[in-house]
Amino acid sequence: MIKRDYYLDRLIHNMWNGEIKVITGIRRCGKSVLLFDLFYEYLLFQGVKEEQIIRLELDQRRNYKYRNPITLCDYVDSIVSTRKDEKFYLFIDEVQFTIKVKDEENAGIVVTIYDMLNELKAYKNLDVYVTGSNSK
Repeated sequence: MIKRDYYLDRLIHNMWNGEIKVITGIRRCGKSVLLFDLFYEYLLFQGVKEEQIIRLELDQRRNYKYRNPITLCDYVDSIVSTRKDEKFYLFIDEVQFTIKVKDEENAGIVVTIYDMLNELKAYKNLDVYVTGSNSK
């Protein structure tokens, strides 16, 4: 595995800055490795517990339901809002697989992942990281 010190340092430097951290690049360039392996291991080494890191790989069948941004947001909310005294990290891999959906609870307005990421950004105990490319 190629160590990506520069990019890892950028992630570390931008932790808890109140913004969504987005890792983009061409297919197979190591975005997921950077986030799900290198940064994940860094967090564990720093004492973050595994259960404080929410990992969603949207290209995996077990996570297809989270391609719906409302379902994704509700899932994260169910964890983060009930444990406000803990800090959480959200890793979303392959964010380009999310879909637009109608929010029937809100007059059928179309909701995208951007809407949900903005909502998640409001949590003071959640630091959000996403990877994506232009492929589907």
